[in-house]
Amino acid sequence: MEWMNHLFVQYGYIVLFIGLLLESLALPFPGELAMAFAGHLTALGHFNLAIAMVCAFLGATVGTTITYYLGKKLGKLFFEKYGKFIFLNANRLDKLTKWFARYGNKLLLVSYFIPGFRHFTGYFSGISGIRFRNFLIFNHLGALIWVSTYVMVGHVFSGQFEKAIHLISKYSMRFVFCMIVVSVLVLLLRKYKTVANSRKIMKKEVTVHERK
Repeated sequence: MEWMNHLFVQYGYIVLFIGLLLESLALPFPGELAMAFAGHLTALGHFNLAIAMVCAFLGATVGTTITYYLGKKLGKLFFEKYGKFIFLNANRLDKLTKWFARYGNKLLLVSYFIPGFRHFTGYFSGISGIRFRNFLIFNHLGALIWVSTYVMVGHVFSGQFEKAIHLISKYSMRFVFCMIVVSVLVLLLRKYKTVANSRKIMKKEVTVHERK
């Protein structure tokens, strides 16, 4: 943990902004650890809590917005050919396609909590032609929840920082699971309503036909 402390001592808040921006571009950086450590430093009085959150939020959202435009500008064929250099190969693109087809834009809300997944959602959102307004809403809200969670855990559990890191890894996946379950239930409910409406329309058509 000493190396992380050294980074913050040397560069302050910029570590959060640059680090999370680079991670959003699919470059290696321990974003969760950095945010939790920043939260820990706010509890010790070395950092301001609000500024730490803003820097982390801006780093994450600026980075994903850049990747959205890169995905939109370069297109799927480019990433199928060169995406391997940022670990976005054809297989991962296929998985993202299936996930978004199943859960829609709401997947952006929880993508930040899924390691190895959030790094590519910006690229894929641009590639797949998701409307920029929808991307901003779901992506930025997801980033706000993600940043707030990790910074506040580091702040609240500052006295037991190592245990806090364990709690983060344990419960973040449970949170993702719950969000996925809720999304599936919503989809099933919508499907049920669609089928029910279709049956009503068919009954009406049959009734009209019989009267004729």
